[in-house]
Amino acid sequence: MRSSLALKTTLVLGLAAFAAAAFAQKTQLLVYTALETDQLKAYQEGFNKLHPEIELKWVRDSTGVITAKLLAEKANPQADVVMGVAATSLALMDKNGMLEPYAPLNLDAIMSQYRDKKKPPAWWGMDVWGATVCFNTVEAQKRNLPKPETWKDLAKPVYKGQIVMPNPASSGTGYFDVTAWLSLFGDDGGKGGGWKYMDALHENIAQYTHSGSKPCNMAASGEYVMGISFEYRANSNKAKGAPIDLVFPKEGLGWDLEAFAIHKGTKKLEAAKKLADWASSKDAMLLYGKNFAITAQPGVAAPLPNVPKDYEARLVKMDFGWAAENRERILAEWTKRYDSKSEKRSP
Repeated sequence: MRSSLALKTTLVLGLAAFAAAAFAQKTQLLVYTALETDQLKAYQEGFNKLHPEIELKWVRDSTGVITAKLLAEKANPQADVVMGVAATSLALMDKNGMLEPYAPLNLDAIMSQYRDKKKPPAWWGMDVWGATVCFNTVEAQKRNLPKPETWKDLAKPVYKGQIVMPNPASSGTGYFDVTAWLSLFGDDGGKGGGWKYMDALHENIAQYTHSGSKPCNMAASGEYVMGISFEYRANSNKAKGAPIDLVFPKEGLGWDLEAFAIHKGTKKLEAAKKLADWASSKDAMLLYGKNFAITAQPGVAAPLPNVPKDYEARLVKMDFGWAAENRERILAEWTKRYDSKSEKRSP
C-alpha cells in the first residue's frame, strides 16, 4: 500500500512538474492592438490552435492612443507585434524606422493595394474598416428628422446637436473621416473645402468621442440621432436589434486597414513571424470576414447583412503615405478648431 501510494505521489508530482515546465516554456508575445475587444478572443483561439506554445498578451486601446504610445516608446520599445492597428499609423511607424520588414507565408494572396509596396513589406493589411453613419430611426421620427444621404446633408442646421463622431486624434475611424473629407472637398493647408465642411459639421456635433465604436453605440441607445462610426460596429448593433439604419454617404467613404507589423528590436522574432504567418492565412481571413465586408485576401469575406454589395467601390482613394506624413499637421489644425467639444478623457 505504502509503495503504491508513494508511486502515485511520485507520478502526480512528476506530472505537475512537467506541466509547470511546459507552461514556463511558453513564449509570451506582447501585442499592441486597436482591435475591438469582442474580436480578440476568436483571433487568439484561432492562432493558439496552431501554436499553443505562444501566449499572446494584448495591450488594447483606440488607434490614436496606441499610435501615441508606440511613438513615445520608440527609444525603449515594449511591443513585439502590432496587430489590428491602422495602416496609416504603421506607415508613420515605418517612416520612423520602428518596423521589422517581413514577408509572411501568405503575402502573395494579399491584394497589392492592401499592403506596403516595399519588398519585404514593413506592414500588410488584414481587413478594411470604413465609414458608416448609424441613424436611429425611432429618435429621428420623434424629432421629424429626415435620413441623410450625403456627408453634406449632415451639415444641415436641422441636425444641430444630434450628431456624435470620433475624435481623429484618438480614433482611427475619426482620422480616416477627416482625411476622406479633405480628399473629397479639398485641404489647402486649413483653408480648403474640407475644412469649411468640418466647420459647418462642427455646428451640429454634440460631442467628439475617443472611440470609433462609441458614436454608433450612443445612436443605437437613442442618446443621439446619429453617430459617425464604422460598418462592423453598425452592423453588429443592428443585428442585436438596435433601431438604426446604416447610411453610406454618396460622396465616398473614408477607410483604413487593420494592419499587421513586427516591431523592430523584438527579442521574440521567430514567434512574431509565426503570428504573422497565421494572421495572413486564409483561416485568419475567414475570421476577419465574420466582422468586416472586405478582407485583404479577396473572395474570403461572406456578404454582411446591411452592408451594400458595392461597398468596396464606394471607398475613397487612399494614400497611406500622405495620411502618415500629414498626420501631425492635420490633427493640430483639427484640435485648434474643434477640440472644445471632445469628451473628457478618463483619469
